[in-house]
Amino acid sequence: MKYATYSSFAESIPCLSVVNANRILNIRQLVGKQWGGHLPESLLEFIQMGPAIWRRMSMLVGECLLQPLSPGIGHSLEEVRLHAPIPRPAKNIVCLGLNYKSHMEETARARGREVKIPEVPVFFTKAPTAVNGPMEAIPWDPSVTEQVDYEAELAVVIGISGKNIPRAKALEHVFGYMVLNDVTARDLQKNHLQWFKGKSLDGFCPMGPYLVTADEFGDPQKKRISLRVNGAVKQDATTADMIFPVAAIIESLSRGMSLEAGDIISTGTPEGVGLGRTPPEFLKEDDLVEAEVEGIGILRNRVVVSRHL
Repeated sequence: MKYATYSSFAESIPCLSVVNANRILNIRQLVGKQWGGHLPESLLEFIQMGPAIWRRMSMLVGECLLQPLSPGIGHSLEEVRLHAPIPRPAKNIVCLGLNYKSHMEETARARGREVKIPEVPVFFTKAPTAVNGPMEAIPWDPSVTEQVDYEAELAVVIGISGKNIPRAKALEHVFGYMVLNDVTARDLQKNHLQWFKGKSLDGFCPMGPYLVTADEFGDPQKKRISLRVNGAVKQDATTADMIFPVAAIIESLSRGMSLEAGDIISTGTPEGVGLGRTPPEFLKEDDLVEAEVEGIGILRNRVVVSRHL
């Protein structure tokens, strides 16, 4: 299933929904009468309710979609504002650096360093306040950063909490997958000698457009991942090229550290980022950035100057 969070242009209250073909359907309107008891208000709450609730929701939604829908239920995707599926995560988004060999090589070249494949995943985080919608503007304040870069990534959402999760069981803990653009202020990343600040500016984490459940998405290591700037292809790779696949990432991250339902892990980006190009290519005002993962959808975010006041 494809879950989403949306609001109508008339009402700003975000709604939990499912996507069916080109229609977005409000969960409360679709299954509310059959549900009984507390109906989750948000996708994060729904994920945290556990597998039994997920199965029940899937069954009821499937049954409803077999029947003619009542008038007024659902909108075309063009009629709504899509939000990030989880607009405010409970914790920082965990990200991976240098998880594609090709990206690692271009980063080493850009910094004049020797290529060295990491023996363990390189983790860092982005602040929850960086989260942005799949069609919203990427705000850019030139007084804060002059080097805004893009990174198309596959994001994983944990569904079943766990600790010390073995690799063979890791994918059983995944609820689903999203597209994520790990927008980065490269000058801040360099100046602060670490990645958190340059990765966490407000609006620097577009994600979505939908959260596709693991059963529908299939093998996370067999998906095309790409990014375009103003229609020009900048990144084009496959998740098979990851140094550490999703199962290995979950195994490593969960060693001695609890992963909780709703946690988001972004799995790294392939080659083609602006920093690695000769000369470097950073985003400019009005650039349209489209990040795509096969089987999920496309983020379309335009860079808009938003100066600090």
